[in-house]
Amino acid sequence: MKSGRAAAKPYARALHDLATERNQTDAIARELEAVAELVAGEPQLHAFFARPWVSASAKQAVAVELATRLELSPLARDFVALVACQGRADHLQAIAAAYRDLVDEDRGRVRARVRTAVPLTPSEREQLQQRLGRALNGKQVLLEEVVDDRLLGGFITEVDSFIVDGSLDGQLARLKERLARG
Repeated sequence: MKSGRAAAKPYARALHDLATERNQTDAIARELEAVAELVAGEPQLHAFFARPWVSASAKQAVAVELATRLELSPLARDFVALVACQGRADHLQAIAAAYRDLVDEDRGRVRARVRTAVPLTPSEREQLQQRLGRALNGKQVLLEEVVDDRLLGGFITEVDSFIVDGSLDGQLARLKERLARG
């Protein structure tokens, strides 16, 4: 998947530039996510786009049909058709993620993945967003919360390579390390 992510960035950047010119960045993000989820969620469709022996014109025709059924805008339809024609439709999820990152960067947003032992209350969620926002130079933080029943308590937050371990497991591990050192 690493090569897919690397290949995705130029496509995402080109689409982002066009969508910005047309003031359609958010709409394109939604449309790209929808088509990427559809392709990823249908194993036969994903396999069709991944097969190297299927002609580029056949992939392009299927992509246009999908875009038409999803009622995508002309920009999104043409982009998906181009990506399919270039043999990259099986990378649509990576392209959509790279595109989303570009839109987030423009908006001063970051996405934080939070693993908790129990769901956060709205108040806890807001406090965590505010604290992370301050730690990340005032950026707006969008939380993607995951309840992880393997955690004893607390939370672990990941923003790119930045990790905040406020879990009980992490605290116990640090205590164990300190006790072992003496």
